[in-house]
Amino acid sequence: MDAVFKALADPTRRRLLDELFKRDGQTLSALERRLPMTRFGVMKHLKVLEEANLVVTKRRGREKLHFLNPVPIRLVHDRWVSKYAEPWAAKLSGLKKRLEETTMEKVFEIYIRTTPERLWQAITSNDMRSQYSFGAVISSEFTPGSRFEMRAPDGSGLLGEGENLEVEPPRRLVQTMVPLWSAEIRREGPSRITWEIEPRGEVCRLTVTHDQIREGANEEVYGGWPMLLSSLKSLLETGEAIDFWPSAEVMERWRRNLDPAHAGSAAL
Repeated sequence: MDAVFKALADPTRRRLLDELFKRDGQTLSALERRLPMTRFGVMKHLKVLEEANLVVTKRRGREKLHFLNPVPIRLVHDRWVSKYAEPWAAKLSGLKKRLEETTMEKVFEIYIRTTPERLWQAITSNDMRSQYSFGAVISSEFTPGSRFEMRAPDGSGLLGEGENLEVEPPRRLVQTMVPLWSAEIRREGPSRITWEIEPRGEVCRLTVTHDQIREGANEEVYGGWPMLLSSLKSLLETGEAIDFWPSAEVMERWRRNLDPAHAGSAAL
């Protein structure tokens, strides 16, 4: 928390986050052109933001791209603002928007005090997954090419489905995802989710990259990640997930909007 508040205290660093809010995935050169300071100065501020985990980087060929990571802000929110916000209503005040390309890419990163094996189990265990995934029931064998389903807590129908493209325990899982929880959301089509686990001493760095999202897609497609990852961290470190279960109102909306053709299909 100290590193997050220190990073946010400086107006230049807030300006950098604003620039990534406008356009995520920028290079150092692109950010430098937007600030009245030297390249070295921009690098120093980005380093502070990276140390606070508010910015994460990914290599694309020779380029190093910078992404705004909203998870630390979500953790601050969970600690002092509300631990019981509805998953689709408690969004992060526009910290991330859309890219200017045809599709969008969202990157989320969090550090969890656990082992790679335990973290992998939490991601792939159907019982554990439902505890931090807003109550949704996940069904899959988690083998390459296998199907997975995400059902409403009461089993009334499918909320999402997809395929496990790459399964490399305990380090990497790549999945396609088709959201189905409403008629509007079904029109968004498939996207891709990549889970990457990297051990760092007593902790693991978990990076979730959600990409191939339609430009301007409904934020419900990706907006729940900060809460989901916060709850996963709490589950592994304290034994209790954060109560982000859907309200009765949201559950009723799911029941009204779920496609009857999907609702009757059997879980894996």
